[in-house]
Amino acid sequence: MSESLVIEVVRKTVTIDCSVEEAFRVFTAEARSWWPIESHSIHQKVTEIVFEPRAGGEVYEVSESGERGHWATVLEWEPPGRLVLAWNIRDADPESTEVEVTFLPDGTGTRVELEHRGWERLVDGAAERANYDTGWDFVLGEYVSTA
Repeated sequence: MSESLVIEVVRKTVTIDCSVEEAFRVFTAEARSWWPIESHSIHQKVTEIVFEPRAGGEVYEVSESGERGHWATVLEWEPPGRLVLAWNIRDADPESTEVEVTFLPDGTGTRVELEHRGWERLVDGAAERANYDTGWDFVLGEYVSTA
């Protein structure tokens, strides 16, 4: 019998002062307006971040010179309440982790819950998880400031 390594899921929750529909739209269609390009991108100068709005679609950035940088594949696209991504920046790992984002009504605003899981699929999943645990705090902080 083999023992399977389980690495704790990264969970983050933020609340923003807008409707669920607007929160989803800003997170996806307006990602370039809030994503911290300077510190969290493949290319230094990014003109666009694209979420192809369908299961099987791609999430990628476009550099000033037109180069695409792969971030994820869309597994589930359920606007305005939920999306699930196979997260694998540049297709760097043989396996992807999974990012699920849900958008829930919370009074007059929206509670956004992010769960990043599947770290045990990666060769150095524990180290990657540690980076993303703090990284998502920063990224979602930028999202809250913009939304």
